[in-house]
Amino acid sequence: MDGKLSNELAINIKNINQALNVEKNFDIVYRVLTIADTEGCFYVVDGMNKDDVLQKLMQFFSGIKPEEMAKNAHEMSIKLLPYGEVDFVKDIPTLVTNVLSGVPVLVVDGFDKAISIDFRTYPSRGIEEPEKEKVLRGARDGFCETLVMNTALVRRRIRNPNLIMEYATAGKSSKTDIVFCYMKDRVDHQFLKRLQDKVKAIDVDALTMGSESLAECIHRGSWWNPFPKFKYSERPDATASAVLEGSVIIFVDTSPSAMILPTSLLEITEEADDYYFPPITGTYLRLTRVVINLIALFLTPLWLLLMNNQGLIPKPLEFIVVKDAINIPLLVQLLILEFAVDGLKLASVNTPSMLSTPLSVVAGIVLGDFTVSSGWFNSETMLYMAFVVIANYSQSSFELGYALKFLRVILLILTGLFDIWGFVAGLIITFIAVCFNKTISGQSYLYPIIPFNAKEFGRRFLRLSLPAVSRENKKTH
Repeated sequence: MDGKLSNELAINIKNINQALNVEKNFDIVYRVLTIADTEGCFYVVDGMNKDDVLQKLMQFFSGIKPEEMAKNAHEMSIKLLPYGEVDFVKDIPTLVTNVLSGVPVLVVDGFDKAISIDFRTYPSRGIEEPEKEKVLRGARDGFCETLVMNTALVRRRIRNPNLIMEYATAGKSSKTDIVFCYMKDRVDHQFLKRLQDKVKAIDVDALTMGSESLAECIHRGSWWNPFPKFKYSERPDATASAVLEGSVIIFVDTSPSAMILPTSLLEITEEADDYYFPPITGTYLRLTRVVINLIALFLTPLWLLLMNNQGLIPKPLEFIVVKDAINIPLLVQLLILEFAVDGLKLASVNTPSMLSTPLSVVAGIVLGDFTVSSGWFNSETMLYMAFVVIANYSQSSFELGYALKFLRVILLILTGLFDIWGFVAGLIITFIAVCFNKTISGQSYLYPIIPFNAKEFGRRFLRLSLPAVSRENKKTH
C-alpha cells in the first residue's frame, strides 16, 4: 500500500482501519474525538502507551476553542500540542508502521498529514545486574529488552554531544529498531559506513532472534571457525567504556545485550572487574583468566597423550597415571563427559528454580560417585573434566567458551586416533583458527600481539590504566 493521506477524515479512517485490520485486532484502538469544531481520530495500541499522557491530551483538546483551532498539522503541533515528541506522517504505510511500533497517531479532518505523538512505553523488566557478567565491585545495573532504556543507560555515563545514537530498521515484517552508538570524533568512519550499508542491505523477513539474527546478517563468514566476531555485553559501564575507545555499539530492540564492534580475542577476554580493582589486582585477575582458559583447552588432550605414551611422563608426574582398571577407553570417557556437561547445562536451564537445588544434589551424587564405582568412568577422568567445566565459567563469553570447547574436542579426537601426530595436528588447527582469523573490520584477531603494539599490549594484556584514559592519551600523543 502506497496511498497518501486524504484531507477527509472519513476516508482516512476507512483506509487506516482496513490497513490495520482494526475489526480483527482487539488491541488496536481508535478513538474519534472533537477538537474545537473539528473531528479527529487517535490510533493507539493498547498496553504500549502512557495512559495518563493520553488522558491529559484528551482533556487539553476538549478545552480548545474554535477560534484557536489550527489550519494545518504543523501549526497544530506548535500551538495546540503540549507534548514534545511530535512528528508528521504523510502516507498510510508509514502511519501503520508507527502505530504498530506503539507510537500513537492523531488524524484530523482537513489535514493531509497525520501527527505522531510519541508517548509510547514498552512493557519491560528492571535493569538488574546481568547474571553472566556479575562483578565484585561496581555498578549493578544492566541492559533490558527496551531499546530506549538501553541507550539512556549509556547516555547517562557519556554526557558528550559527540555521542551519536543513529537509528535504523531491518526486517520486512518485524521492522526491528536498531541503533548505532558511537563517538563521532573517535570512531572509524569507514568501518561505520560499511556496517550501516550492510544493515541497509539486509533482506530478511524478521530479526526473530534479535542481535544474533542481525550478527548473522552482517557477517556471513566461514562457519568452520568457531571464534566469535562480536563481543556481547549486558553491562552499560563496559559498553560505555568501549564507546569511548572508538568502538561501534549496535543495540537491537528486544535484545538485552549490546554488540561491540570490532573486537579482538584479548578484548573479548576483558571483564569489568579488571577495571573496578587497582591495576595490580586487575592484572592478576586478567592473567588468571587467560591462564585458566589455556589450561582448560589443553589439559585433557595433553593428559590423554601422556596416558597413551606413559614413557613421556616425568617422574614427578607419575601420579597422574590411572591406577584403576580402564573399562572404557579414556578418549570415549572424555568425549562422553564433554557431551554430558552440555546436557546438564540444558537440563539446568529448563529445570524449575524450586527443583534446581535438590536435582543438582542428586546429579552430583550420581555422577560424582556412582559413575566411578560402577566402572563407567575413572576418577582421574572425572577430576580433569570437572576442572574444565569450572574453568569454562572463568570468562563471561558463551561464544568464546564454546570455541575453546570445540577445539578441545578436535584435539581429543585427533590425539586419541593419531597419538602424537594427532596432537600436533590439533595444535596446528588451533593455531590456524586463531591466527588466520580476522575481526569484522579486517584487522588481526590477535592484535596487539600480531602485529605487535607494545602500548596496546600493555593495556589489553596487562591492566595498566583505565580504557578511557588510555584512549585519550593515545589520541593526544
